[in-house]
Amino acid sequence: MRVPSVLLVVATLAVAACARSGATGGGVGTGVTAVAAAVSRPAGVTDSTIALGAQLFNGGNCRNCHGPEGVGARNGPSLADKTWLHISGNYDEIVRVITTGITAPQIKDSTRTRAMRGRGGPANLTDEQIKVIAAYVWTLSNR
Repeated sequence: MRVPSVLLVVATLAVAACARSGATGGGVGTGVTAVAAAVSRPAGVTDSTIALGAQLFNGGNCRNCHGPEGVGARNGPSLADKTWLHISGNYDEIVRVITTGITAPQIKDSTRTRAMRGRGGPANLTDEQIKVIAAYVWTLSNR
């Protein structure tokens, strides 16, 4: 067997192993997470809806209370972890909470006292804006 043939066989086996594991060249196992996230995304949640949701979230009222990228701030809890106070964190629930808000008596975190107004308060978000923001928020805890 010639040396170039051996290299070709080794390269072919390496590519096949990566394909089976889902790796995409971003490091060991990186592609597995990306593939799993893409497969488990709620219907209608795409890279473009997430990007638009990020723009709306970080450029509007959401950021004021929940902090940049949803990491939490004085008036709103973190949305970037696996802990949800009022819902289980599924996409439809996130849409509902953004739409209806959380009243002061509903708040389950005694360090927070400010209600979350529905539809972004004065922003009066449209149903489509709410869905893309929910898509972004969903990804924050499903990375």
